[in-house]
Amino acid sequence: MELYGYPLKAKFNQPRPPPPKVLPATNSMTASYKNRIPYHPESFSMPWMPNSYYKAAALNPTLSPLTESFPGLPPTKIVPFISERPNGVFSRHSLDDWHRSNMTNYKESETTRHNAERLRADLTRTIKDVYQQAKRTQGESTKNLGERVNDIEYWKSELCIELDAMIRETNSLTDMQKRLERALADTEGPFQVAHKCLLNREKRMGIDLVNDDVEKQLITEIKTIRSCRERLQQCLDTVNCQLMCNKEARQELEKDLADKQMGHHIDSKCYQLKNTSRGIHYYKGVERVDATVSVPETWARFTDNNIFRSQSARATSAKLRASTESLLMGTADEMWRQFSKVNDAFTSRITETANAKSKIQTHLAKTRQEIFQIETKIQVIQKTIRDKEVQLKVAQTRLDERTRRPNVELCRDAAQIRLVQEVNEINETLRNLHQCLRASEDMLQMLVRSKGVLEHDLVVKNNSLFIDQERCMGMRKSYPSTVQILGYV
Repeated sequence: MELYGYPLKAKFNQPRPPPPKVLPATNSMTASYKNRIPYHPESFSMPWMPNSYYKAAALNPTLSPLTESFPGLPPTKIVPFISERPNGVFSRHSLDDWHRSNMTNYKESETTRHNAERLRADLTRTIKDVYQQAKRTQGESTKNLGERVNDIEYWKSELCIELDAMIRETNSLTDMQKRLERALADTEGPFQVAHKCLLNREKRMGIDLVNDDVEKQLITEIKTIRSCRERLQQCLDTVNCQLMCNKEARQELEKDLADKQMGHHIDSKCYQLKNTSRGIHYYKGVERVDATVSVPETWARFTDNNIFRSQSARATSAKLRASTESLLMGTADEMWRQFSKVNDAFTSRITETANAKSKIQTHLAKTRQEIFQIETKIQVIQKTIRDKEVQLKVAQTRLDERTRRPNVELCRDAAQIRLVQEVNEINETLRNLHQCLRASEDMLQMLVRSKGVLEHDLVVKNNSLFIDQERCMGMRKSYPSTVQILGYV
């Protein structure tokens, strides 16, 4: 008891008494109650417990002083009290009544036992039928699950085979795409070479700037390369589109295969479940949920359509690869043949130009030799003219001196006549020599002009040979081979 004058202690300051019994953990309780069927009063799982048992068990007996108005029993069922009188004992029934009551109870007990035995036999038969029906139903479900697992395995194998084939085809088509890209890139070099050859040949001079066979073949080569590039680009676009189709078909196959693997895992798990398996629970109302989206026919048709779509894409891809291979071979052969034609035209033109150059050099050498000889002859003529002029001077001086002879000495004698003839002959010779000199000088000018023409033509031919042989053919030696054009390297 508390002393007066001290404050009372609060209840929460008092130490809490220990629990009378340690309760199990929540998870263990949950696990222990998982396999318990919830109680339903109207359930038929326990037919041997009649409703009267629950009614009798529902009464809560209480102790209270005996009164005349007992609420628990009706007035007719109240047990009479023993009289307070010492010799006053009330007799309720007779001995015959007692025997009859026993016999009645015996018969009722026998009838009840008979009915109970018949009921037990019926229950045993019912339980056996229920067990057999459940076993048969579960066996049919297990059989159907097994067939379903086999069907899924079959379609899985088909999908795997088709998926592997599609992957190989896609890889092959990807390699073909790379070859096309390399071939398209390799055509850029020859295209630029042909253009540069045309530009370089525009630098030819004079008469060599002609529209010869080389130029025609170069223009044809540019057209051929441009046509091949356009066809290769179109084929590359088609290959890219086909790759997209192959990837879509492959994605559909992979998605369907993933779904099949998940379904196979789930159905295999369901197929292996037994009554003694772990992890089985109640899922109330799950049988009323219909989440299916297909039937076996549509299910099989869906996978078959995916496989058929993939097979169609593979067939188109294989056909496209064959046509692409043919296109690569055709374009390479076409470009190579035109390349050879251009080279042959260059070779022929170079040979022709070289021959022309050789002839020009021969004529130039002869012209130079002739110029030298003409110049020598001109010098000889000039010397001859100078000599004749001296001779003319001598003859005229003689005649002039003889004009100074006195009187009769001025005789027209033979000397006089011969001197006059000599002067005339020398004048005629000088006229002829001057004509020859002028003709020689004119011829010398013509030879010099011809020499200049030949020298200019030789420069033109050297320039043409340098352009065709060094620049153009030097670039065309680096043309990619057929193997490079086909994209094998």
